Amino acid sequence: MPLASMTGFARVAGQLDGARWAWELRSVNAKGLDVRLRLPPGFDEVEQAARTAAQSRLKRGSVQATLTLERSAGASEVRINEAALNAVLSAAAAIAARVPGAAAPTIDGLLAQRGVVEFVEPEENAAGRAAVAAAVSADFAAAVEDLERARTSEGAALGAILEERLARIEELTRAADACPARQPEAVKKRLGEQVAALLGTGVALDPDRLHQEAALIATRADVREELDRLFAHVEAARALMAEGGAVGRRLDFLAQEFGRESNTLCAKSNDRALTAIGLDLKAVVEQFREQVQNVE
Repeated sequence: MPLASMTGFARVAGQLDGARWAWELRSVNAKGLDVRLRLPPGFDEVEQAARTAAQSRLKRGSVQATLTLERSAGASEVRINEAALNAVLSAAAAIAARVPGAAAPTIDGLLAQRGVVEFVEPEENAAGRAAVAAAVSADFAAAVEDLERARTSEGAALGAILEERLARIEELTRAADACPARQPEAVKKRLGEQVAALLGTGVALDPDRLHQEAALIATRADVREELDRLFAHVEAARALMAEGGAVGRRLDFLAQEFGRESNTLCAKSNDRALTAIGLDLKAVVEQFREQVQNVE
């Protein structure tokens, strides 16, 4: 299963029975799956089908879905308001009876009176409305598929970046492992110099106790466990990336573990070269963690 990003865009348009619509889907990072729908009035029945379609294909991400819809103007029906026409005729007759020689009302004059002529839009039948709603829902499912493909395409590019960071983490871990300051001879020499400096102060020190403290210091400064865990985390991260799918949360956990081990390595280091490697390691780990935030 391929690695997927949480960011993407998709657009699908359709039309039926004089209705034209378009879905636009935008996805960004989120801890879980959050689907927000913006629908025109009268399309509430589409919401549940849309959420089900999104949940069937997407596991994480904040998805903003907007539906725009237009209807072509249909042939309006012309009706004569008989009550209004009769009222106008009655008023005209009354005026004619009071004004001798008044001209009779004309047809165009009567039709021009407000309320006499009505233009009525044809009513949408239930079957037509249901057909449009079904087609709109089907196009949303198609838009989700397009969004999933877009997220998968971006996930491939994201995977290459993450592998590059993992390779650098592994390289720095090997450099830390091979650092001359970690060699037994170097550790022994450094501790010997520190012990000699203490003995040179003239303060009476128990040689046996001093030896025990030196051994304890050497043990505490050993970063073997941290290096082993870093190597193990690199392998685990690569396995997750090969697995693909919704592995973002587990990769984020590994990113935190990388950070913990690199911090401990720097804290234990008492050598400039090893500290420099540890600081570089922390920087790359942070870059890895930032990119992981985009993984589904």
